[in-house]
Amino acid sequence: MIGLGTYAFFWQLSPRVDDPLSLTGALEQTRALGVDLFQICDYAPLEEMSETRLRSAARAAADLGITIELGTKGIEPDRIRRFLRIADVFDARLVRSMLHGPDSRPDITESEALLRRALPDLERAGVTLALETYEQVPTDDLVRLVGNIGSGALGVCLDPANVVARLEQPRECVEAAAPHTVNVHVKDFAFTRQDGWVGFAYSGAPMGAGLHDYPHLLRTVRPRERGVNEIVEHWLPWQGDPETTVRLEREWTRRTVDYLRSTP
Repeated sequence: MIGLGTYAFFWQLSPRVDDPLSLTGALEQTRALGVDLFQICDYAPLEEMSETRLRSAARAAADLGITIELGTKGIEPDRIRRFLRIADVFDARLVRSMLHGPDSRPDITESEALLRRALPDLERAGVTLALETYEQVPTDDLVRLVGNIGSGALGVCLDPANVVARLEQPRECVEAAAPHTVNVHVKDFAFTRQDGWVGFAYSGAPMGAGLHDYPHLLRTVRPRERGVNEIVEHWLPWQGDPETTVRLEREWTRRTVDYLRSTP
């Protein structure tokens, strides 16, 4: 299933723009694009919401016919339990996270111990924890960790754009993570020369215009055959003013949704 995430609304939700979107506004824009899945990922206000506000947001999603996934950072059992409570409000069946949280950086051995402590809560709740591929943890280590634990409540959130920062090849990341992938973050990426031709900038690109071989990912992971959701994100640099940035962010979202709908 195609979904949008809060990273597809990064600037529209930001206080840097005039009249930033609310979470409900992002849900309404998602529905307007004919998309019925939304991942609330790394959205700081979520953890500050009262029970009443959480239930109000969950009702808004339900009224719009939108399924919710969640996202956080960290794997400490208390954090997992906190997000399982939020998942229960939204009837969310997947929580994306990363091994490293705001206040902790466990190594792989420590991470395995933390995850094994959290697993009973995940399994009882019927929620899958999707650990994202990113530059701070080698993909092979992450995949080995998930495989060693061997629980249906644990998998990989595949984002091959992230691992370039540790000089991993995106295709190799896709191939290594494919058997355990339970969620995909969809964005294109590219290098551009810095002014003066000294160095490069690595950032987002319009879907299909960058370096991401997404057809390879589709062939390798087979997300649509396996029921793995594809969540649209962007790495869109600030364009100099709010109006241009928001307009381009919306254009990139429409382009990515159209791209995903047009690919077999």
